[in-house]
Amino acid sequence: MRRREFLTNAGAGLAAASAGAALGANAVAGTSTGAGHLSRPAPEASAPSLPPSRPAIEGLPSCSPQQPTILTSRGRIPFPLIRATPDRIISLTVCTRPFRATGARIESERLGRKTIVHNYGHGGSGWSLSWGSATLAVREVMKTREREIAVIGCGVIGLTSAIMAQRAGLKVRIYAKDQPPDVRSVLATGNWSPNSRYCSEEGAIPELVQRWEEMARISFRMYQSLLGLPGDPIEWRDGYRLLDEAFINQPRHPTDEPHYPNLEERLPNLVPQIETMLPGTHPFPTALVRRYSVLVFNLSSYSRLLISDFLAAGGVIETREFEKPGDISRLRERTVVNCTGYGARALFGDESIIPVRGQLMRLVPQPEVTYGLQYNDRFYMLPRRDGILLQSQAPGDFGNASTTPDREAAERTVQSVAELNHRILDAAAATCA
Repeated sequence: MRRREFLTNAGAGLAAASAGAALGANAVAGTSTGAGHLSRPAPEASAPSLPPSRPAIEGLPSCSPQQPTILTSRGRIPFPLIRATPDRIISLTVCTRPFRATGARIESERLGRKTIVHNYGHGGSGWSLSWGSATLAVREVMKTREREIAVIGCGVIGLTSAIMAQRAGLKVRIYAKDQPPDVRSVLATGNWSPNSRYCSEEGAIPELVQRWEEMARISFRMYQSLLGLPGDPIEWRDGYRLLDEAFINQPRHPTDEPHYPNLEERLPNLVPQIETMLPGTHPFPTALVRRYSVLVFNLSSYSRLLISDFLAAGGVIETREFEKPGDISRLRERTVVNCTGYGARALFGDESIIPVRGQLMRLVPQPEVTYGLQYNDRFYMLPRRDGILLQSQAPGDFGNASTTPDREAAERTVQSVAELNHRILDAAAATCA
């Protein structure tokens, strides 16, 4: 199955099979291939700007006849819209996901008198699989019988590896050039997507798939234990997948990306099932609407939590940059966990790591917006405490190591949100008429 449908959460991917029959064989089934997947080229740079006759969406009072509503167990409630104007963009960042066709590298290697335990190459699944990945890496560490170890990298993989090593009774020192918020992993979307570009179909051998399942289950259990903490580092959100009929029936174009396996089928009943919503229960003017639930990682508060836990357990963070493997030989520790992510390509010459460019923008936070949104292949929206996250994938992002932001593409994405807002309002007005 071609994994190019623009669906970014595991919940939708796990349940797409049961919901896909709603529009027959041509309906697009949700997959968990990671935030920002597109199945056809993005709009050209010359796309027209928002028509001046349309005012900016600033939200409507609940008494308005055009107020969109959604049906819940409590009856109909107002449905707040995203305030989609380019001036509300407060952050525009680009990161490179470290894709490996054979999945994450979690194995030991001798380097002179030191043992290097590699833990990198998670594609777009680093946050989602971090605790399980760290568990497997620490198993390798324990084989060395060293009681003091080093971790290289202070992103999510480095921090979780260090914490899991501490919980195993080890003394840990992190060496890193940067700390959050200046690490690559903080530029991620921040949703549960354990199969986001994790491996290729060809690379999904039974051993790899079994290891992926173990990592996913360990991580999921850990995230449930982090719910309800101060600052809401982890929380559940509902989201809506919107598909127009023209998009559903349009053939998918081939891309330069590999086929991705449907690993989610190994996690039945782990997350809530997707629900196909009936007409009249939602405000969306599309042929098909599916509701899903997804874990959201509020990366600002979550990163601070990880660092605080590591330091509180006696951990030390030392600023240091590594340019070649020989630099590691000067560390005092004899066992070193390599959690450098995409940086491992340069540090260890691992050409199996393929960069996948991903551009994210944050809009000014809207606390009233508590739902996620995915609209055809136009955009993916995730509500976080630090802002409204928007992402859209561009052709040519696979294999693209550029980290230069594209402001024009970002504004086109915001325009797509504004246009959908207008369609929602027009549908609500027609219903009230």
